[in-house]
Amino acid sequence: MSRKSLPIGIFDSGIGGLTVMQEVVRVLPGEDIIYLGDTARVPYGTKSRETVVKYALENAEFLVYRGIKLLVVACNTASAYALSELSARLSVPVVGVIEPGARMAVGITRTKKVGVIGTDGTIRSGAYFDAIKKIDSKVVVYLRTCPLFVPLAEEGWTDNQVALLTARVYLESFVEEGIDTLVLGCTHYPLLKRTIKRVLGEEVVLIDSAEATSHEVRRVLSEHRLLRTRQNRGRFKFFVTDSPQRFQEVGIRFFNAPIKARLVSIGN
Repeated sequence: MSRKSLPIGIFDSGIGGLTVMQEVVRVLPGEDIIYLGDTARVPYGTKSRETVVKYALENAEFLVYRGIKLLVVACNTASAYALSELSARLSVPVVGVIEPGARMAVGITRTKKVGVIGTDGTIRSGAYFDAIKKIDSKVVVYLRTCPLFVPLAEEGWTDNQVALLTARVYLESFVEEGIDTLVLGCTHYPLLKRTIKRVLGEEVVLIDSAEATSHEVRRVLSEHRLLRTRQNRGRFKFFVTDSPQRFQEVGIRFFNAPIKARLVSIGN
């Protein structure tokens, strides 16, 4: 098998990375994809850097062993903590979700006031702040953790009164700060776009890191001459480390298509 014919590997701490996979499929419909959801060890956002790096390396090893041509780290926390180590250790290109989202935000903002929302681990890492400032040091970055958005997204409570009240508590200070761009720094958050817009207003641009990442995947594959040009739709495999039934039931909200997941064991 040629390297072009190998699948793309994607891993996340759980279900949310399916939003990234959905965008990759939209941009590169002919590519095969292997997805790993580390559902036994979710969430990553509350864990230490050392633990997240360990998990990320184990997930990457699982996917590389199955033969992939590129790795997508769909988890924001894993991208923040482990991307550099993964890039140094692996023989395949590695794409995270933070730098693509940061570049898109800097390119769009006009007031140079950008908000970023994410899990505790992602925000605490400072990865988005550093990535944005590296691109344009004049951009003012406002950071917020929004931990309740994750269970709301998985429960399907994305556009009701509970979601709206929660979003107001988390986001109303952004209105006072005058941001014109908001980075959705967690793969669950795109499901709450409509509610977030109701709080911030239609004039604030929402940056979906999944969308930005999909274009980065296409760019990197093209640069390495690994793009698959076939017209047929790609084939997908899904692996999880716990609760495949729940992954299948909840995952359809994130991927908008039926999912069949296989249970595997990773790490100790």
